[in-house]
Amino acid sequence: MPVTLYVGNLPWSLSEDELAEAFAAVGRVQAARIITERETGRSRGFGFVDLDDDRAQRAIEVMDSFELKGRKLIVNEAHPRPRRM
Repeated sequence: MPVTLYVGNLPWSLSEDELAEAFAAVGRVQAARIITERETGRSRGFGFVDLDDDRAQRAIEVMDSFELKGRKLIVNEAHPRPRRM
């Protein structure tokens, strides 16, 4: 079962393929997505990576504070968004 990791402080020019490639060094990436603004399509500076459960904790340890294109990543386990009323 995959675990979703939150990845913050992403470089603005980073692609989803580059994000997946960075995390592939730690484990098999099932999906990588960068969140974009609806109106402009520009990156909001964060995204999510789905990894196999057994590699998720190791990915957090290795990739948190990892420098990618001059920016230190913030990586932790993602939590579901609270429901809006």
